[in-house]
Amino acid sequence: MTDIQLKASIAGASGRLGRAIAAELIRRSDTALTGAMVGADSVHLGADIGELAGLPWCGVTAVVSLEEACAGSDVLIDASAPHVTAAIATRLAETGGTAFVTGVTGLSEDQQAAVQAAASAIPVLQASNFSLGVAVLERLVAEAARALADTEFDLEISETHHRGKADSPSGTALSLGRAAAAARGVALDDVAAFERPRTGARRPVGEIGFSAVRGGGVVGEHEARFLSRFEELTVSHRAFDRHIFARGAVEAALWIKGKPAGLYTMQDVIG
Repeated sequence: MTDIQLKASIAGASGRLGRAIAAELIRRSDTALTGAMVGADSVHLGADIGELAGLPWCGVTAVVSLEEACAGSDVLIDASAPHVTAAIATRLAETGGTAFVTGVTGLSEDQQAAVQAAASAIPVLQASNFSLGVAVLERLVAEAARALADTEFDLEISETHHRGKADSPSGTALSLGRAAAAARGVALDDVAAFERPRTGARRPVGEIGFSAVRGGGVVGEHEARFLSRFEELTVSHRAFDRHIFARGAVEAALWIKGKPAGLYTMQDVIG
C-alpha cells in the first residue's frame, strides 16, 4: 500500500469543485482528506464529505471552524468564494503550519492583497485554473506573444463557460492575457480591451482583446488567436470533465507541501 504523502483539507467543500477535490483525495492511495469547511448557513453542515462527494462514508464531516478543518492538514485547498479566500489567507498566515492552495477567482484588489500578504508567512499557490493543460496553454501563449511581439499580429482571447459562472472574463482568460502582456513587456491594464465600440476599426497593434460567452453547461473553453493579414496562429484548451480541476488541485497541493513561504502558481507545478 502506498504511504500517504499528503493530508489535505478543503474550504468550500460542498460546492461542485470542493466535492470533486474531496473525491480525488479520498480515491487516491497517496492522499488523505482530513478536514472540510463550509459556511455557517450551509445545509451541508455536519454532513459526511465522502457521501457528499458521491462516495461511501469517510468519517470527515463538514465544519465551520477553519482551525478544526485544518487540524492535522499539510495543505488547505480553497474552493470557496473571494471574501472567504481573503479571510482564510489572513488567518492561516497568523497561525502558520498549513500551506494554502486557492483556485478562487474574481478577487477584489483588497482581497488579492490579503492573499499576497499571506505569502510572506506561508506557502501560497494561487491559480485561476487548476488544469495542468491550461497551465501549458498559458506557457504557449506567452511564448507565442514573445515571438510575435514586434510583428503586426493582433491577439484576441475568447472563453466560453456555463451559464452560472459569475465572473467575466474568466480568471483563466485574464491569466492568459497577463502572460501575453508580460511576454511583450507591458502591463495588461494598459493594453486590454474588454469592450469594443459599435463603430470604428481595431486599435493599433498591441491591444489584447477579450470576449466571453455564457450558456448551457459548458465546463470551460479558452482560445488565444494571433491574427495577421496573411495568417493565424491559434492555441486553445477545452475541458470535458471537471475532474481535471480536482486532479490539478491535488497535484498542486502535493507540490507545495514543504515549500518555503512565497507566492506560487501552476507554472511552478508544471516546472
